Amino acid sequence: MFAPRTTPWPLVALFTAGYLAPYLLPTTVGRLERGLGLSATQAGAVGSALLLSSATAGFLLASRVERVGARALARLGLVLAVLGYGGAALTSAVPAVVAGAVIGGFGSGTATTVAATRIAAERDPHRASTLGLLSVSALAGVVYLTVPHLPGHGVTLAAIALTALAVWPLTSRLPVGTPGPRPNGPDPAAARLPRRRSGTVLAGTMLLWSLAQNALWGVSGRIGVGQAHLSEPTVGVVFAVALGAGLLGVLAAGALGSRLGRALPIGGGTVLIAGCIALSASATGLGSFATGEIAWNTVYPVVLSYLIGLAASLDPRGRWAVLVGSASSLGTAAGPLTGSVLSAQAGFPAMGAVLGAGLLLVALPMTAVALHTGGRPLLPGAVRRRGGHPAALVAAATGTPTGAVPEVGAQEQPVVEIPLDGTPAPAQRAYDTAAATRAPGAG
Repeated sequence: MFAPRTTPWPLVALFTAGYLAPYLLPTTVGRLERGLGLSATQAGAVGSALLLSSATAGFLLASRVERVGARALARLGLVLAVLGYGGAALTSAVPAVVAGAVIGGFGSGTATTVAATRIAAERDPHRASTLGLLSVSALAGVVYLTVPHLPGHGVTLAAIALTALAVWPLTSRLPVGTPGPRPNGPDPAAARLPRRRSGTVLAGTMLLWSLAQNALWGVSGRIGVGQAHLSEPTVGVVFAVALGAGLLGVLAAGALGSRLGRALPIGGGTVLIAGCIALSASATGLGSFATGEIAWNTVYPVVLSYLIGLAASLDPRGRWAVLVGSASSLGTAAGPLTGSVLSAQAGFPAMGAVLGAGLLLVALPMTAVALHTGGRPLLPGAVRRRGGHPAALVAAATGTPTGAVPEVGAQEQPVVEIPLDGTPAPAQRAYDTAAATRAPGAG
């Protein structure tokens, strides 16, 4: 009998509170621009500062969640989010708004860090992250339907602050520390980050992947109003419908689970996103704008859920999940400014073409990481050198019986040489089992 899966609702709520700020980025930047009399570049810079602060929290706290405790850090993040975003929503002084956005961003990043670390420790991290994306998409859709009917520059900032306040009671269900037995003595293998090459490649590509997404997302409102000639309420409805379609995408991702693996959803989904970005950036009317935005927001959370699951699978302690998420936040932070500069210099259609081409390039290494960490070698007959799989991987390529082949990367085994001439047996020597199981033709 298998134990029933329980839904980690506190983590889902914390995930929602941390991810809501990036989801509301277009309307936040637009409201700051119109409400405070800022230029498009200045408003985008405020949004970038918010997201950069969020990424900084992830880098600083990635290895400290277990030591400090999930509950304490989650509460600290929520308090900073309430104070920062709430203060920025209640004042019209630009320096105070910027300071509040930065403080709130650090709070969002702290909440996201705790959620990512804990989700990585779940039995099914993909399911938990899918529920989180479902929750934040639904909440952001409600905000997009409500904001156009309310005045003021701080409506979206207030929504983020109120969400953090509402999540606070659920933190009592978080543990004081992260789960898992602690060794009595130092454990270098546990302290060292596993799969460093795969994690580094994934972090670098996620930075560029998120930059492309948010370069368009940060200027989507301007495309709808300026290039597609739509009103702000109409653009808000398009965004709400797009996020609603995103809910369907997340539900589809949750239903599929690991049936398709990770490589196909990540690689194929990124290619589809590239086409959607190009279509949305070149929109000149309601039909093309709505089609591009809705299709894009349908596929985007699907790919993101698999990327979060992939990052979580690299390290059960959740450190790669946090580091990859923080790298993604860096790309998110640079997105609005990148989109503003590209669109100002070359126009929205050219910006979409550049971003789409960049996504096609990063799709290749991301797919390779998904294949490699999914247990399939990148080249036929290749054997993984670190943290390898049991004998089945080697046997599949060599025809060797699985019971006769030790795990690749296993601990060295003592081997005794028995002479046949009656002389005493020499001392035991270690024999490298990895070398003994080297695939034919590996040298």
